[in-house]
This record gives sequence, C-alpha cells and structure tokens, in this order.
Amino acid sequence: MLHANTLNDTLNLLRAIDSGYTTQFRYDPLFRSGVFRFGDHFCSFSVSNREGETGYLLVNNQELFNVPLPFNRDGQLVFPDTFVATLTNTFTRLHENDTARFRIAAIIIDPGHGGRDPGAVGNIVVNGRNVRVYEREIALRTSLALRDRLSQSFPDKRIIMTRETDVFIPLERRADIANSVVLRDNEAAIFVSIHANGSTNRNARGFEVWHITEGHRRFVLDTTRNNYSPSINAILNAMLEQEIKTESILLADAILDGLGETFGNTLPSRGRKANDWFVVRTSRMPAVLVELGFVTNTEDARLMTSEEGLHKFVNSLYNGISNFIGIFER
Repeated sequence: MLHANTLNDTLNLLRAIDSGYTTQFRYDPLFRSGVFRFGDHFCSFSVSNREGETGYLLVNNQELFNVPLPFNRDGQLVFPDTFVATLTNTFTRLHENDTARFRIAAIIIDPGHGGRDPGAVGNIVVNGRNVRVYEREIALRTSLALRDRLSQSFPDKRIIMTRETDVFIPLERRADIANSVVLRDNEAAIFVSIHANGSTNRNARGFEVWHITEGHRRFVLDTTRNNYSPSINAILNAMLEQEIKTESILLADAILDGLGETFGNTLPSRGRKANDWFVVRTSRMPAVLVELGFVTNTEDARLMTSEEGLHKFVNSLYNGISNFIGIFER
C-alpha cells in the first residue's frame, strides 16, 4: 500500500536537508508534469492518472530512476513513499557533493556613487535638448538589471546589492556589507563595483576593469576561525592574499572577455588595470571595479543610457561573471 505524502510534506523534507538552499516546486496541469528544484539541482517527472503506476524521475537531465509516480487524488497531488525517498536521497547526495567542493555562494554588486555623490557627469543632446548624464544613475540601472539576471540564473547564490536606490553609501559601508557576508568553509564571495568613467578629453572612450595592485599588502585572514600562532597566521594570510589577487585578475579578465565579445570594435577595450581603489583593497575577496564607458564621450554616453546599451552591458557582465564562476567551481 502506497502512503500518501502531501506536497507540503515533501517540500519540508527537502528543506530539512539544508534550509539555505532554495526549494521550489512547479506543476503544469496541462502536460501533467512537475519539477522539484533544490538549489541548482532539479528533477522532473510525470503525474499519473491513477495510483500505482510507475514511471521515470529525471534528475539534472542525467540520472534516471524508475519509481511509483505521483498521482491526483480529490484534486490534490499525492507523492508515494518510494518516490519521496528516491527524491530526498538523491538531493541529499547531491547536497553532500556540493558541500565538499568550493563554490561561489555570494555575489556582491556595488553600484558606484549615489545620492549626493553623482560621480562623473556628462551631457548629450536628445531631440534637440541637452540632457545631463550621471554616473550614479548608470551604475544603479546597470547593477539592478545585472542583479535580476544573476538571481534568475543562480537561485542558489545570494546576490547582494550595496545600494538599490539613489542614495549615498559611504565607501566604508560598502566594504562592510561585502565583508559581513557569512560563508561556510567551502564557500567564497566575489565583489563587482560598477562605474562609468569621465575625462576632460571628450574623445576618451571605452571600458576597463581594475583590480588591486600586486604590491599592496593587507590582512585578509579571519583569525577567529583558527587557533594558530601569529607566525602561522602570517603565512596563511600571505597565501590567502595572493590567492585573492590571482582570482581578482581572473575575474577581471573574464569580465573584459565578456565585454569584448559583446561589443567587438564598436566600443574599445582599455584593458585590465591595477589600482588600490578603496572598495577593492578593503574587500576580503576577489574584487574588481568596472568602468563601462565615458559619460563625457557622446557615443559612450548614448550607449550607456539606451535600452539596447543596457542590455549589452548587462549581458557582458553576466557572461563574464558566470564564466568566472564556472572556472572557480570546477
């Protein structure tokens, strides 16, 4: 006799594996098919017309299990014990594999400037009228759209904004937001600060990505998580510091590649550069500062303020970040 498990019971069992994972269920009554999502893992199945029928449970489009199928009873979905056990055991195994590997758990997006700090200011003519172009607005608009794209593609990762409206946030607070993210031993975070450039030379244009300089020294080790001597901590800190610098360069290159692939020769690349910007040097994680273009250049300013340009910049940043995540997590 098959036991009746409700949808809520099944979801609660999945959440019990790890409450930090996003757990979702979708059901299409027209096609009588359902999907359980657990973090970035998913399983799909068919819903039977009658109790006791067997069918396939497909996990991550890779693993196939023959199980008693869920069925509809008095308008409610019922999940047989064997189906639920297979589902929870498989997701538990996948969760254990996840926690055994390094992963990016959080992406901090930092829209530069804001509020009383406009950043760089330019001017373009739209329909015969002069329009002011503010770096703070471009940074926020781009960052919000990037957040939405990342949240959709990476439901298992925390996408954190240092600001979501046009407000002034001190540099110290931006770094504090990034450094206060709680991570497990196998988890890491990345920091991406979004800006637009300005210059007295109105011909200057193009994108560039900055990371911390090789010679800058800082203490990035969390000593509250170990009981080592100061000399050992100094060695561990030097190793971690170099690792973060290397990963920052890889992140910068990935974003540059994403921008280059999207814009080609239509927007010049000014390359990867090093500077000890405050938010970059005080963030204890791989961190980069992206300059999308110049608000003081008419072509760049028009591109950064247009809907088409917004889509291209967000797509470029997303591709770069997701490619870096793929490299890091492999």
